[in-house]
Amino acid sequence: MVELRPLQSRLNLDDLDLEIIRILRKNSKISIREIASLLKKAPSLIHSRIKKLEKNSVIKEYTVIIDYSKLGYDVYALTLLQVDGAHIFEVEEALSREPNVKAVYDITGEYDIAVISVFKSVSELDAFIKKTLRNPYIKRSVTSIILRVVKDTPHIEI
Repeated sequence: MVELRPLQSRLNLDDLDLEIIRILRKNSKISIREIASLLKKAPSLIHSRIKKLEKNSVIKEYTVIIDYSKLGYDVYALTLLQVDGAHIFEVEEALSREPNVKAVYDITGEYDIAVISVFKSVSELDAFIKKTLRNPYIKRSVTSIILRVVKDTPHIEI
């Protein structure tokens, strides 16, 4: 009999690792020397810790957080979709390729998929919904326009 072992989902991160993550979360452009200075550690130690965090996919990428409203994207929407169970992954993949889609979540409950999307106008949202509903595997949908974004961040406090 083959013994199956669960994948280790957590790494043992110490306080230094967590401090490096906190600093990079606030400013991913900060230099290794600046981090070392802030933490009173050698730059070589900080560099090796960051490389370890990258290798273990704790740090997946360095990016820019954009305020889309400043670019004219003022219509945020939440769409919930009920999908034929055999085709959920296929529908999720198709939605994830749409340029206005910020997030696709596989969820539990009455609906199978939650989609967060952003548009310049309600007519763009309307076109997106109509295009999405042409998918024969989508059984039902509900779309809500988000009136005010209270919090939208890729990060949580750790």
